[in-house]
Amino acid sequence: MSYIIKTKSEIKKMRISGKLAAEVLEMIEQHLKPNISTEDINQICHDYIVHQKKATSACLGYHGFPKSICTSVNDVVCHGIPSKKKILKEGDIINIDITIIKDCYYGDTSKMFLIGKTSILSKRLCKIAQESLYLSLKLVKPGMNLYKIGETIQKHVEKNNFSVVREYCGHGIGRRFHEEPHILHYKNKENNMILKKGMIFTIEPMINAGNPQVRCMKDGWTVKTKDRSLSAQYEHTILVTEHGCDILTWRKDEKISQKLFNKNEI
Repeated sequence: MSYIIKTKSEIKKMRISGKLAAEVLEMIEQHLKPNISTEDINQICHDYIVHQKKATSACLGYHGFPKSICTSVNDVVCHGIPSKKKILKEGDIINIDITIIKDCYYGDTSKMFLIGKTSILSKRLCKIAQESLYLSLKLVKPGMNLYKIGETIQKHVEKNNFSVVREYCGHGIGRRFHEEPHILHYKNKENNMILKKGMIFTIEPMINAGNPQVRCMKDGWTVKTKDRSLSAQYEHTILVTEHGCDILTWRKDEKISQKLFNKNEI
């Protein structure tokens, strides 16, 4: 397994890309109400990325993906395609996944949004998904074995009677959307790279309320839970620093500090 150590100049550009991606999620929240279509959400985000932030959507046209963002509602695990026909309703949960390109460098992040009054299960699933990400972020530092990320996520998720999707993982990121290494969200001791200062990658656990199995729809993109249970995901792009990590896609609503130096509390 290989990896790329980013230079100071590259890190500076990645900080900008990460901040822009986070700002899209901050901007879109006010628009997320019952009766809005996922296509309208896509258009608002696209216009904001292109016209206000002078950046490019990395998703649009990526291997033929037809939209600028991914909108994954309820039992959609990931890669949901925005559509005029998909109208948000009271009680839905939606993951919005944003990846932008600015000055040739990528920023990638996603979060869950609750639409109106949601069920206790929906709230709990989203809470545990975010907590599992936070717990893994607090571990990251140079010299750490990569498999500890997945081990920590899996332990927290399964302790709370949810399951971890195994088919999709985090990834290195920089001048390319997907770089080495692969960041698994479950324990696999073969995923045993030692982290080094200057690495940049995403951690993006997808967790299901039911079984971990998933199925891909006929459109070739949309991934749903096989048992039709709810799914939730949070994602950050992070930089390994001298004593911990920096969250490059940190948002103002986070329950965690942007700069983490291996403190062990949430």
